Amino acid sequence: MDYTEIMVRYGELSTKGHNKKNFIDRLGTNVRKALHRFEQVKVHAQRDRLHVELNGANYNQVMERLQDVFGIQNFSPSVRVDKSFEATAKAAEQMIREQVKSPITFKINTRRSDHKFPIDTFEMNDQLGGYLLKKFPDLLKVNVHHPDLTLRVEIRLNGIFLSSETIKGAGGLPVGTAGKGMMMLSGGIDSPVAAYLGMKRGVSMEMVHFFSPPYTSPQALAKAKQLTEKLAKYSGSIKFIQVPFAEIQETVKEKVPEGYLMTVQRRMMLRLAAALTMKRHGLAIFNGESLGQVASQTMESMLVINDVTSLPVLRPVLSYDKTEIIDVAKKIDTYDLSILPYEDCCTVFTPPSPKTKPDLEKTRKYEERLDIEGLIKRALDGIEITEIHSGEDFLNQNEDVFAELL
Repeated sequence: MDYTEIMVRYGELSTKGHNKKNFIDRLGTNVRKALHRFEQVKVHAQRDRLHVELNGANYNQVMERLQDVFGIQNFSPSVRVDKSFEATAKAAEQMIREQVKSPITFKINTRRSDHKFPIDTFEMNDQLGGYLLKKFPDLLKVNVHHPDLTLRVEIRLNGIFLSSETIKGAGGLPVGTAGKGMMMLSGGIDSPVAAYLGMKRGVSMEMVHFFSPPYTSPQALAKAKQLTEKLAKYSGSIKFIQVPFAEIQETVKEKVPEGYLMTVQRRMMLRLAAALTMKRHGLAIFNGESLGQVASQTMESMLVINDVTSLPVLRPVLSYDKTEIIDVAKKIDTYDLSILPYEDCCTVFTPPSPKTKPDLEKTRKYEERLDIEGLIKRALDGIEITEIHSGEDFLNQNEDVFAELL
């Protein structure tokens, strides 16, 4: 079938009341960004539907990109015909002939936004259904309650549009409608999943990655960027902020008791993430912590680590077990990348017996030995920011680097 447009349905956006227009406008912007490579495609975000005019673009490739855009409940490839019953019937016949190979049940579902068109919805359902039954007596049988196939007919001012396939979208809310968040991205399994879940609820993410050369390798940095690329397809592009952390880790190791190394390091990370959040006009910090998974993710540890900021620290995978996190990681295609071996800064100088119930007052006392303000300032002065787009291939760009991992 030579489809002419893709009709997009909003789902959750239909409940947004007076704010609905803002959500739809944002979705339109995100869809245009996702489809920027298809120069001939035109996107029209209207109150009840979003219409993607293909203008000759490959509809399979366009639909593949649409499936990654949050805020879309489902969509249907559609064909536009002249505003007449004859043209509608001919296109419907072709659609059935191409798609139906064995007996099925069907129904016609007509929407008429052009009320000047002489055939109303009930008449179109009846006449078109009757026409198709006569054409395919051995293939089609009417079932208006639970049909195998629903042929949708939309009568608009600019033509009649037919569709027979409904493809599930990503759901959620358009990225950007919930404000900006700073994601503490390690490179493991959990943080990319947490970023994905935050983006699904409309958060525009920027990735904050701590690296500690020479203790961490170029592989770790390249891998974190590739994980960001995997997530960028949901928003078009993502800012990647790499923060030098070696001096802080060396200083903490030298001046803080072994059992509190992890706690103080995490507090320093959170201070840096909070400073970046304020500087870059974010609203919250996100991380991939899952309750009880490791020593730093007990409630006692979280309480002590969170002490350094009043900003919200949101944990989308807090209640997920590891199997559930892995399932999502495989779904979004980050799992195989996340499990490649490397040394990230979270594993540098890890004590054999970290405190699972650190004492807040002791932690503060140990930190008095540090020049916290100076360490934070030097780390922030050394940050590098890269904008990573969907489709960038860091694996091939860093072929020699990744050959060591593989």
